[in-house]
Amino acid sequence: MTDQNAPAHAPALALPIVDDELADRLRARMSEVEQALTGHIRSEAGFVTTAARHLMDAGGKRFRPLLVLLAAEAGTKASSDDVITAACVVELTHLASLYHDDVMDEAALRRGADSANARWDNHIAILTGDFLFSKSSELTAELGADAVRVQARTFTELVEGQILESIEPPVGVDPIDHHLRVVAGKTGSLIATSALYGARFGGATQEVEDALAAYGDLVGTAFQLSDDILDIASESDESGKTPGTDLREGVPTLPVLLAQRSTDPGDVRLIELLSLDLSEDAPHAEALGLLRAHPAMDEARAFVMERANQAKALLTALPDGPVRDALEAFADVVATRSS
Repeated sequence: MTDQNAPAHAPALALPIVDDELADRLRARMSEVEQALTGHIRSEAGFVTTAARHLMDAGGKRFRPLLVLLAAEAGTKASSDDVITAACVVELTHLASLYHDDVMDEAALRRGADSANARWDNHIAILTGDFLFSKSSELTAELGADAVRVQARTFTELVEGQILESIEPPVGVDPIDHHLRVVAGKTGSLIATSALYGARFGGATQEVEDALAAYGDLVGTAFQLSDDILDIASESDESGKTPGTDLREGVPTLPVLLAQRSTDPGDVRLIELLSLDLSEDAPHAEALGLLRAHPAMDEARAFVMERANQAKALLTALPDGPVRDALEAFADVVATRSS
């Protein structure tokens, strides 16, 4: 009997895969992941299942579980059931963090749809996030004690990133260094774990596992920093939200922090605007226009490019072939998506 709640098909691959055989394998495995996720988000309480499905069905790139599957291809056991389990762990962890983020940010939209806290309330959103975190922990236990340690460390880094985002940089701490710690915790840590899990449960060597974990940290951080740039540079909804949203909400991003360092007398007006409440349309539009033309944008792009190149350099631990090609291409996409 067909499960009417099961996904009709796997989502399009979020990573650039040019090798047809590899792409076909990954699509098939992503279908398994989607099917497994559908089962994992079911709760005894129907309202939690509905709330959990709401965000999962809203879409998302799913590149964390896909990275698990791709990294597993660097080993000898890419088809292991543990790889599917690990892919579900990282996606459930990511989904759970989004429910909590939306409550903290009082967000009304997520992935183009009403956020759970807006559609229902904070109580349901928090419970749903907690439920998804608990399911990811339950699955991690199936992977063994080492995976539990990795997941515990990742969860700590993720939460600490969220905590650091909610506070001002301490006295003596560079605001850019503070921002990078936030990004590394909130985004880089789980992407690094995705690559590590794939390599480990796919049977890769320790050298490859270490290289892919470091690659994931760098490329994940660069991916989030490119979103910082797109928030200002994009004329459309490229970054998944209205351009200038972070600027309007006073969220510090890499281009803003770089611009605030300027000592150029010509930047006095921009720096003044960046210190003000930009929730009103007129000052927001002026600040956005000045930032788009500011050298800080190219400086931020160069920073992202450097991180992406560092990530690519780590891939020399992998043999030449479609897996390495795909990982290099992803780093290239991250480096150029903000150009």
